[in-house]
Amino acid sequence: MQQFNVTGMSCSACSARVEKAVGKLPDVDSVSVSLLTNSMVVEGSASSQSIITAVVEAGYGATKKYTNDKNNIDNKAKEEELKDTETPKLRRRFILSIIFLIPLMYVSMGHAMWKWSLPQVIEKNPIAIALIQLLLTIIVMIINQKFFVNGVRGVFHGAPNMDTLVALGSGASFVYSVYGLFAISNAVLEGNLDLAHNHLHDLYFESAAMILALITLGKTLEAYSKGKTTDALKGLMKLAPKNATVIRDDVEQLVSIEQVVINDIFVVKPGESIPVDGVVIEGHSAIDESALTGESIPVDKEAGASVYAATMNQSGYIKCRATHVGQDTTLSQIIQMVKDAAATKAPIAKVADKVSGVFVPVVIILALITYVVWRLVGEELGFALARAISVLVISCPCALGLATPVAIMVGNGVGAKKGILFKTAASLETTGKVNAIALDKTGTITIGKPEVTDIIPVGNATARELMAWAYSIEKQSEHPLARAVVEYWNEHKKDMVGEPEMEALTRITNQAVDGFKVLPGNGLVGEVNGKQVAGGNLPFISDKVKIEESIKKQAKELSLKGKTPLFFARDGELLGLIAVADVIKPDSIEAIELIKDMGIHVVMLTGDNEQTAKAIGEQVKVDQVIAGVKPDGKEEAIRELKSKYKRVAMVGDGINDAPALTKADIGIAIGAGTDIAIDAADVVLMKNSIKDVAVAVALSRAVLKNIHQNLFWAFCYNVIGIPLAAGVWIPLFGWKLNPMFGAAAMSLSSFCVVTNALRLNFFKMKKKAKQFDYNTREKISNYEDVLDDEDKNQVTNLENKTILKGEKSMEKTMKIEGMMCGHCEARVKKVLEALPQVDEAIVSHVEGTAVLKLNADIANDELKKVIEDQDYKVLDITA
Repeated sequence: MQQFNVTGMSCSACSARVEKAVGKLPDVDSVSVSLLTNSMVVEGSASSQSIITAVVEAGYGATKKYTNDKNNIDNKAKEEELKDTETPKLRRRFILSIIFLIPLMYVSMGHAMWKWSLPQVIEKNPIAIALIQLLLTIIVMIINQKFFVNGVRGVFHGAPNMDTLVALGSGASFVYSVYGLFAISNAVLEGNLDLAHNHLHDLYFESAAMILALITLGKTLEAYSKGKTTDALKGLMKLAPKNATVIRDDVEQLVSIEQVVINDIFVVKPGESIPVDGVVIEGHSAIDESALTGESIPVDKEAGASVYAATMNQSGYIKCRATHVGQDTTLSQIIQMVKDAAATKAPIAKVADKVSGVFVPVVIILALITYVVWRLVGEELGFALARAISVLVISCPCALGLATPVAIMVGNGVGAKKGILFKTAASLETTGKVNAIALDKTGTITIGKPEVTDIIPVGNATARELMAWAYSIEKQSEHPLARAVVEYWNEHKKDMVGEPEMEALTRITNQAVDGFKVLPGNGLVGEVNGKQVAGGNLPFISDKVKIEESIKKQAKELSLKGKTPLFFARDGELLGLIAVADVIKPDSIEAIELIKDMGIHVVMLTGDNEQTAKAIGEQVKVDQVIAGVKPDGKEEAIRELKSKYKRVAMVGDGINDAPALTKADIGIAIGAGTDIAIDAADVVLMKNSIKDVAVAVALSRAVLKNIHQNLFWAFCYNVIGIPLAAGVWIPLFGWKLNPMFGAAAMSLSSFCVVTNALRLNFFKMKKKAKQFDYNTREKISNYEDVLDDEDKNQVTNLENKTILKGEKSMEKTMKIEGMMCGHCEARVKKVLEALPQVDEAIVSHVEGTAVLKLNADIANDELKKVIEDQDYKVLDITA
């Protein structure tokens, strides 16, 4: 893939022309030109020189984009690419135009229409008045000569563009006015001053200049707004540190970021940014990774943990080894991915591109037809010309061309700030259209590693003893289930063991294991403190000790819930069982409900048996469970889903999900961390939370809605504006459009489209109407509170014994006076739902009520104020 900067483009007709010219080259597979970023992406084996030549021959300029050494990155150069250089130039042009336009308008319209006084030298001299207008107009035309240069060049290359329309409109006004100047001169020569003064009304010099000034104003606003669309990307670039403190020859040295190489040892002090990606080799700290993941909670890092460039060290002093530098850092890859996505085109843009390709020639033809028709029906030359000029200057192909790319650019930037990366514009568009999502269970719905969930002591054993003896034997094993037991003991032993018992149990856990053996598929045995200890599955331990039916029944129930029961025995006596499972992530249930609320069918893929899978599926409330899926069978499962649903997304951790991610219409890699360039995925989520899947879908839908709004505006503007400019409504309603107002409308059309796209910066995931917070949990980890020595058979379930702090649903009803229609309802609903305590407001102007569903209490005075600020009256508020 080759990328180029393209110069000289002024509208979507230009970008369509460049695409067509480059697309004709024999070795070009595909080409995409972005009017928003003035860039071009070309795929194929064509040489860069042949591509540049094709662009130049089409009447534009092209240069290959700046590429840097892989081990180095010059962020300053990349920032320069995004720097808004157009707005200052256009602003200067507009200011200069206004300086000369004001006296021109005074002389032409002020004197002629409102009889404003002029210097006596010229007041009675119509030729002098006309010449002053001519000179001032020529100055404005010279200031805005770019319209004429580009417009004429486009005609010579057989590709008329927006500049051509502006040049034709302004030029026609100027030429007709020059003709009027000669008519004035002729009348003066004949001694008919009254006729000469009447001919002043036939001058359109002010229209020629005003058209140019207003279009320049529109272009200035458009350029400024377009510059804002890349704010997110520029913000990411500014995050990149400029220097790093490295250790060389046992001395700390401050060097520029370009001098850092792989395996360099660098240090980061509290308050400093991590300079490059690396791994901590000494020290510990809390790192704020919100710049990359959007997660505001700092992440604890210690030796062995990975750190990423541009994240902030908040507390401790850490020493790290560089693993990725330059363009290989996570930050650089994110920046590149966002830029690449902005350079591609969404499928929805194809219609607008086709229209833009023929738009300008069609408008020119319509202007000619307008002129001819009005002349045929007997109107004067000036009248017919004014209608034709209005058609030329009101027509705007730019709005059509910008409708999609501006929304895509802003949407990508918003996604990047939230840790959601769309690889292409097509993936951003398609994500919002999915109607089925398949979630891989392990690592996606669940944490991805086993944890202790239940401790069930048996007989005279206590939970403390069971865990201590289990730890003593499991610490020798590297099995994932054994590690779960070991980690749990290390984390909770202080809560589980009181001071009197600590010494005795510590002696057990610190004892060496003699005769340790692992029996694959069964369990393990060994001698600890002179006692034979065994741990393993039910059949294995059943051969060593007698297990009561009630305990077997408990084990079966745990298995049906997707948990693995591990039995432990000591000298022929059963101590109890410990259940281990890959537990569900705290936010998975809420995330799945959010996805379902969007009307999407949620499927869970798992390798578990049917019963276990069904039990887990019921816990997380998915619509469908596909069980017994092996890693290589996920692709077939996706194929089946695609036969039933129009668009299917697959969500996986990217480790063994590549075939399924590729097969799905949209592949979403979750918790990518540093591996953000997963080839198989269309969307990459930096955080390990499926809540971001819901956010990605919602963001995509918001972008699609914005694009539809933009396209609707762009098409309707032209459909309504062109007939109005042509004078179609004059016979019926007498509606007539002055060319200057046509230019004003055109100047604002593109600005409206870009401004509408910028509203996406305020995107927020809609609040869920349910009054339940799955994240607010308190795990009972202190077993002194739940275990009684007199009842040592008590079952302690770590996963299910939680205190849920969800508030009961609260409602308030407001009686409101003054609502007259649906617009009033929408206005009241909007201000009420903007309050953080309000989840939903059901408003009726017919009944004059607003029923509020609250997630927290709110003062009546506060509710009353927000309504009365909108000029409605609150009569009563009841709970």
